Order: sequence, then structure tokens, then C-alpha cells
Amino acid sequence: MTILEIIEAPDARLKVKSKPVEAVDDSVRRLLDDMLDSMYEAKGIGLAAIQVGASKRILVIDLAENDEKKPLFVVNPEIISSSDELAVYSEGCLSVPEHYADIERPATVKVRYLDYNGDQQEQTMTGLLATCIQHEIDHLDGILFIDHLSRLKRSMVLKKLEKARKLEAVT
Repeated sequence: MTILEIIEAPDARLKVKSKPVEAVDDSVRRLLDDMLDSMYEAKGIGLAAIQVGASKRILVIDLAENDEKKPLFVVNPEIISSSDELAVYSEGCLSVPEHYADIERPATVKVRYLDYNGDQQEQTMTGLLATCIQHEIDHLDGILFIDHLSRLKRSMVLKKLEKARKLEAVT
């Protein structure tokens, strides 16, 4: 497997709306595998293809704790229903490193998608999984979690990222 570079904000590629996948074939499965390895390497729990420069409606999630891996491979996800009840989680993102914010989203969502083998699935998701799938689907639509913040808070996060990047370049 290949460890892919994860794009960081404010890179304009993160604002691109991803295109649906025609069919789950070997090249899509290879991307899914590489994304999963890249996510594990970065110590994340979710990763969208656009975050590694592929404008495809593909994402991976693994919420398993310890070393017990339970990956979820998701192609062409579509939220088909969501609850009126909302939940707030402190979200972070591999593309917005070391920044977190409380984001309110539907507590439960029903998602239709293609799995690793190209079979259609429907799954009702709650808790952290519901938050994570919505966060990753946002990526596929060119939305970062910081886009849910006020303009002032988003601007502050982006300035901190830019400052950290400049400090990194100097050292």
C-alpha cells in the first residue's frame, strides 16, 4: 500500500466538489486501501478522497479503538434521511491539523452507498459514526468543518494554520 499525502487547508483543492464513481473496480479498491493506510498513518478516523487529491466520491472511516480495525469503505455516499435531533461533537480534521471545534449535526443519518465490492448498502448511523460520515461527505462537497463556524472563527483558524506552516518552513 501507498501512504498518500494529505492536503491541508487552505489548499483550493479541498473546495472542489467530488465526482461520482462509475464503478467500484480494482483502481477504486486500490485507492480505498491506500486511503485507509494513509488515514491510519495520520492517526485519523476518517478520510475523503479529495483530501488526498482524488476528486472522487470515496471515503473511509474506522472508529475502532486500540488495534482492532473495523474499516468502513464508502463509495458514492448519499444521506437519504436525517433526524431532527441534533448532536454536538468536537470535530477535528486531518486537513486542518491540531484545530478542533464544536459542530452541531443531525444525531442520526441513514446513508446509501456502495461498499468495497460495489454492492449497494443502506445503513443507519448514530453517535460518532453519524458525525464522522457527515464530516466526510461534507469534504466530498467541498466543505470543511471550519466552514460551519462563524467567519471570524474560521478566519482565526486559517491564520493560525498559515502561521504554523511558515514556522515549519523556517525550521
